[in-house]
Amino acid sequence: MHLPRPFKNPHYTKNVNRRTKNLKAVLTHERDRERADRERRRQEKEDAMEVDGEPGDSTPEEEMPTYASIEAPPSLLPQRRYCDITGLEGPYTDPATGLRYHDKSVYELIKGLSAAAAKDYLAARGVNPIVK
Repeated sequence: MHLPRPFKNPHYTKNVNRRTKNLKAVLTHERDRERADRERRRQEKEDAMEVDGEPGDSTPEEEMPTYASIEAPPSLLPQRRYCDITGLEGPYTDPATGLRYHDKSVYELIKGLSAAAAKDYLAARGVNPIVK
């Protein structure tokens, strides 16, 4: 057990003051840092604006998008509907149960389902199940 290990640095010492952070703490720190950077850039932009008819001497900096700061409007396309049984695209809806289905073979399976099973499928989709 006490054989020398050639791949280890014999002069290495571990930093005992270093703490590990979980993902939530890292993301919060990054979000706060980005917010402070945006505020600093906004303040610089306001300071660089023209005062009393004199143009500012610095050019405004482009705001760099990040994964946390990208904002997009809602889609203009209709929401896609998927089959509750197979997960494929489901253009049809069973009028009795409200389940979406892909084709005729899945519809045959849906007709044979009990009301409790249909409720379970609707609950999995997040719909308040109302079975007639």
